[in-house]
Amino acid sequence: MAAVEDGALPYRKLLEEVNGTVTGEGRSESTPQDGIIFVGVSLVLGIASRHMLRGTRVPYTVALLLLGIGLGALEFQTSNGLGKLGSGIRLWSHINPELLLGVFLPALLFESSFGMEVHQIKKCLAQMILLAGPGVIASTFCLGSLLKLTFPYNWDWKTSLLLGGLLSATDPVAVVALLKDLGASKKLNTIIEGESLMNDGTAIVVYQLFYDMVLGQEFSAGSIIKFLCEVSLGAVAVGLAFGIVSVLWLHYIFNDTVIEVTLTLAVSYIAFYTSQDAIKVSGVLSVMTLGMFYAVAARTAFKGETHESLHHFWELVSYIANTLIFILSGVVIGENVMSDKSSFESDGAKWGYLILLYVYVQLSRATVVGILFPFLRYFGYGLGLKEAAILIWSGLRGAVALALSLSVKRAGDSLESPSLKQDVGTSFVFFTGGIVLLTLIINGSTTQFLLHFFAMDKLPDAKIRILNYTKYEMLNKAMETFDDLGDDEDLGPVDWPTVKKYITCLNDLEGVQENPHTISESENQLHDMNLSDTRVRLLNGVQAAYWEMLEEGRITQTTGILLMQSVDEAMDTVSHETLCDWKALKAHVHFPKYYKFLQMSRIPQGLVTYFTVERLESACYISAAFLRAHRIARRQLREFIGESEIATAVINESEEEGQEARNFLEDVRISFPQVLCAVKAKQVTYSVLKNLSEYVQTLEKIGLLEEKEMLQLDDAVQTDLKKLLRKPPSVVMPKLKDLLDRHPLLGVLYKQVQVPFEKSTKEIMKTEGRTLYREGSKPKGIWLISSGVFKWASTTLSSRQSLHPDFLHGSPLGLYEVLAGKRFICDMVTDSLVHCFFIKAEKILPLLRSDPEVEELLWRESSIVIAKLLLPLVFENLPLQEVQGLLNERSRMDTYVSGESIEIPHNSVCILLEGSLESQDAHRSLIASPAVLLPSNVAPSFLNLESSGTVPASCCHRGNSYMVEAIARVVRFEIGANERRSPPQWRQSLCMPQSVGPQRLPVREQCGLLSWPENLQRARSHPQVLNAYGHQANNMSARGTGLHNFRSMV
Repeated sequence: MAAVEDGALPYRKLLEEVNGTVTGEGRSESTPQDGIIFVGVSLVLGIASRHMLRGTRVPYTVALLLLGIGLGALEFQTSNGLGKLGSGIRLWSHINPELLLGVFLPALLFESSFGMEVHQIKKCLAQMILLAGPGVIASTFCLGSLLKLTFPYNWDWKTSLLLGGLLSATDPVAVVALLKDLGASKKLNTIIEGESLMNDGTAIVVYQLFYDMVLGQEFSAGSIIKFLCEVSLGAVAVGLAFGIVSVLWLHYIFNDTVIEVTLTLAVSYIAFYTSQDAIKVSGVLSVMTLGMFYAVAARTAFKGETHESLHHFWELVSYIANTLIFILSGVVIGENVMSDKSSFESDGAKWGYLILLYVYVQLSRATVVGILFPFLRYFGYGLGLKEAAILIWSGLRGAVALALSLSVKRAGDSLESPSLKQDVGTSFVFFTGGIVLLTLIINGSTTQFLLHFFAMDKLPDAKIRILNYTKYEMLNKAMETFDDLGDDEDLGPVDWPTVKKYITCLNDLEGVQENPHTISESENQLHDMNLSDTRVRLLNGVQAAYWEMLEEGRITQTTGILLMQSVDEAMDTVSHETLCDWKALKAHVHFPKYYKFLQMSRIPQGLVTYFTVERLESACYISAAFLRAHRIARRQLREFIGESEIATAVINESEEEGQEARNFLEDVRISFPQVLCAVKAKQVTYSVLKNLSEYVQTLEKIGLLEEKEMLQLDDAVQTDLKKLLRKPPSVVMPKLKDLLDRHPLLGVLYKQVQVPFEKSTKEIMKTEGRTLYREGSKPKGIWLISSGVFKWASTTLSSRQSLHPDFLHGSPLGLYEVLAGKRFICDMVTDSLVHCFFIKAEKILPLLRSDPEVEELLWRESSIVIAKLLLPLVFENLPLQEVQGLLNERSRMDTYVSGESIEIPHNSVCILLEGSLESQDAHRSLIASPAVLLPSNVAPSFLNLESSGTVPASCCHRGNSYMVEAIARVVRFEIGANERRSPPQWRQSLCMPQSVGPQRLPVREQCGLLSWPENLQRARSHPQVLNAYGHQANNMSARGTGLHNFRSMV
């Protein structure tokens, strides 16, 4: 096992790099500079090939390989060679195989894996692993067995399996280049490309094991499994590590395209070197993992000019690397085939075995796909028979297999091993080069015909109808442009026939334009196809809108990733489901279940509040972006296709999907409006700064600013943009002191009264569905609601109702039960995220004994909750400021002693807050608090009770007169329908000066039961004092009302 762990890959075990100088008759000594000529000529040949082959069926990579073979043959089989170009060819043909892979593979692997779609990777990952894992192993043993049993070279099993492993992996460079040229479907493209990326790394590891076996090392089954796991999993870990570090670094780079693009190139090469040489794991798997991690985590990190520059840069790198590596592969094949005399002296037998080996490679590939076909058909998108045939035929071999065979040849030339002789290495290069040549020429050139034979390159009828419809739209646009530009005031008019003569792309239009969704009775099968195609087009528009919003700064990178993934997932179901991209976003909008455990844990409440608000803010970004993107996509679809049954159906699906998002934002607007303010502030600020930057750059383009002036101004704007992204507007949660000062109840209390509240208040954040308190439980304090919505239910009161949202902002829940010393009369459950403060009951009760005015104010405030609980249909739809105004201007509170009579005026509603009464009707029933007292002649329509039937008798009573049985406190509301209400007092003072306190006058309306009956008797003997205090008490309540009105307006 130590030998396995310490051993390097075979192409590392070369004795010495050739110096590249070859002298002979008619040849000059080579110099290192000659290698530059080969690079330049190769690129020129690549450019010429691409230019001349455009529009033909000849794959670009096949042409490059043949050109390379031609160059190699001309150099190595002619007497004078190609001069300086030939010297460069010899330099590159003797390149170290490790250097060959190290120079070209990192860039090509990263470009390929980074360009793969994240959703496609997730769906096809199981299929890729099957083909790259068990598939490579099965192919290795299959090819090795055929080589051992049929080839006449007396190779042992280890040597045969070595060549079998070398030829088992499809080469990612060749496969990716082929698929890009042919334009295969995304699903098939992802499977083949991902498999080629993975099994290339797997094959190198398997190849390493058999190479060490050929050299005489012994391995146990356990050591082999351990080594394979360490090399593969270690490579994945290295790729993830480099990916995480570099992506985090990207977040600290702002608008620097050069640095961002260079970082992606540098990290791919460093990751490859670290894995391959430093840690001794698979560099291919590391770079592949790195690229896929970038596709997942950094897909939205590159925006605007950086995104375009990155795309063009990697496209250029891929083109140059492909051109050089395929021409170089051809040169190596040409050199080794021409220099192998045995291949020409054996009467063509070796060539015949090469053809036989090609057949074996195809049979092996077909066997592997056939064995794994049930699993390939089950996982991911599934796999049909036609796609399986393409998968078999697209198993090309390329530069990786060739480089490994060169390593064997060099090792055979330099090592005196009984198992690995020079002729073995030469045969390896011959057979590998031949397989690379045959698979590229035969498979690569005929794959397009196979796609055509299976009709896999044919556009569906729905897409053909869209293309024809689009051509007519193009003609309309051309006519509009001609009308705008055809008559020039300087050059004069131009005729349309002259212009149309050059617009040949629209000459094949026949008939009249028809809506693509208009089908005849014989084309009913197109309805479902048109429906799914229209859904896909709308989702494409949604995704494009997400990218635009990302550019505009409306969404963050993380939000953008989630939104685009939701579209990808929805596209998989368009053929059998309605639009469902919102389904994937629900989990990121609603709070997960573990947030409930966070609130019950010992995590500091401030930290819980921070993460909760961050989650809510992210949900607002998602919902707002979802609604905006669908709105844009619907408008564009309607403008493009027009009115049709299918388009209308898809648009309706989109609108129905957005209803839940709209409801969510409305709930947040009611419960946590400060979150929406923070989100909107960031979006507007970002847009303003971006517009300023564009404006300054436009001034420079039109010549009104010099470049130096523009850069100075633009740098200042970019600095502000950077600050905005680093520290965007945050959600400001109310502090305890501010909440108490602004509270309609506590804000008008003396400072010496507020201090105990401030010191004894606990901040609490509760998610939706959490119970604040239950009916029948003993009250331990009150809750001051900062933000949020509640719903309540009771077994003794009316059916389940939800309190009006405006009521809850800044409202004290549980206050009545604390004052009355009763158990809770209902369940109170959060109906949204709630931010509140809790005050213990023992901190409130002493205030009642110390100050009668405080007791009066608390009782009046508690009557609002009772009014809404006992008569929800009367008070539910009234905003808090109206209820406060009604309590302040059209109500009064009285305290009665035993034996007194209470008269209920007409068009009034009284609520018994404390004590008990006896009705004066024939029943003489005993009424306990809390209860509603109504006049006997009141009509049901007066209280809007006809919709709910009778109010429960236990809490609602009708009568004109009641007798007080025990000390009673009653609040009376004048809500006559024919009386005109006075406007609320908007200009009341919002705060009370500390130096001036209210006059403590002992009047009946404000006396607490704890100070009864002495103060009550004194108040009755001084009526002028009663009037004075009534005015002062109204001022206190008015201050609270005015303050809440002011805050509601804000």
